[in-house]
Order: sequence, then structure tokens, then C-alpha cells
Amino acid sequence: MAIGLWSLIIERLLFVSFTYPKLKQAAIDQWDQQTDRRSWLSKGLRARLISETSKSVARSVLTIKTLVALCPMIGLLGTVTGMVSVFDVMAISGTGNARAMASGVYRATLPTMAGMVVALSGIYFSVQLENLAKRERRELEDELGSH
Repeated sequence: MAIGLWSLIIERLLFVSFTYPKLKQAAIDQWDQQTDRRSWLSKGLRARLISETSKSVARSVLTIKTLVALCPMIGLLGTVTGMVSVFDVMAISGTGNARAMASGVYRATLPTMAGMVVALSGIYFSVQLENLAKRERRELEDELGSH
């Protein structure tokens, strides 16, 4: 899940850096070709250009946010599975060895920690991408309004 999350984040960052400026410029160029900007048809074209271009920036942000929310849950599932394994070993061996039990609990809690680390780092980038999409939409609305 972490690999999928980071693949999407990196893809979005690369898209915003290299592909999006060309799409934005193409939308501005198409709007600049319009001679009549007051008609209903021109306003519809402007709305379509803004919508399609800004939608391309926001693509996958919801998926990224969903994966960020799922990472701690998957980690918790690993912890619960590990704890069940620890208790199973204790039940079979019948021992109350605190050192062996602490080692098992430690190993069982690692998945939760890993899920939290991935989620916390993913939250930062999901917020940044969401804010970037909003800012780019506003900028494009201003660009198409002023041309």
C-alpha cells in the first residue's frame, strides 16, 4: 500500500511539474482564440476549459487521501494478527516468560508504527496536492478572465 501511495504522489508531482504547464498554456491559447467572450457559448467554453484543466491536476488526490487513511488501519490489522500469534504461542507453551512476550509484542506493534509513518508523510503531500489543485484552478480562472 505504501508503494502504491508513493507512486501516486510521485506521479502527481511529476505531472504538475512537467505536463500541467503545457495543458494550462493550451487552455489559455484556446481561450485567446475566442473573439467573442460574452456569449453563452464562450462562457461555456471557459467553464469547460477551467473544469477539465483543473480536474487533471486534482486527479488521484482522493485516491491518495483514501490510501493515507487506510495505512494505519492495515498497520493495526498487522498488530492484531501479531498479538494473536503471541497469545497463541503463550497458550501452547504455557509459559509466562515476560522477555519472550515483550519481544513478540514489540514485533507485533511494528506494523502499526509503519502504517502511521507512511500515513503521516502521506498526509503532508495529500494536503499540498489538494491546495495546489485549488490554487491552480483560481489562477486559471484569473488567467482566462483577464485574457
